[in-house]
Amino acid sequence: MDLRIIEIIEDTTVDGPGFRTSIYCSGCAHACPGCHNPQSWDINAGTKRSVEEILRTILDDPFADVTFTGGDPIYQVEGFTELAKAIKTNSDKTIWCYTGFLYESLVRQPQTRLLLQYIDVLVDGPYKQDLRDEDLLYRGSSNQRLIDVKASLEQHKVILWKSPMALVG
Repeated sequence: MDLRIIEIIEDTTVDGPGFRTSIYCSGCAHACPGCHNPQSWDINAGTKRSVEEILRTILDDPFADVTFTGGDPIYQVEGFTELAKAIKTNSDKTIWCYTGFLYESLVRQPQTRLLLQYIDVLVDGPYKQDLRDEDLLYRGSSNQRLIDVKASLEQHKVILWKSPMALVG
């Protein structure tokens, strides 16, 4: 299966904790005013890359975890589900996923719920320029949540992710 990818950035530290391989995908209909990546809105932007090729890039870096961003990975849910499953089958890497959709709507849809079972942290909600806060950890506006997906699925309610750094000190 192929995914439309704008860019893959290796060893970034801005899309989640630690070093990450961030997969910037094509396609997003949210069109949030002030979006930092409007070139990703077009589903035909970027290039086609196979799940296998992307997986090799991810697994070639034994130290970096993974982030799906874009665009919005939900617009290519089948491919990202296949990629996430392969990552979890072949490594112990954590996967973060950024989406403009809300967790509550994703968990009710069979196809997106399938993807969620492989995601460790979901950053949900559209970017809202009037709620922008540069002091927020790993997100741009205060309406966006960092959701611990495994705990949320187990407890049937949204459980927010807690940074391990918050536990230090």
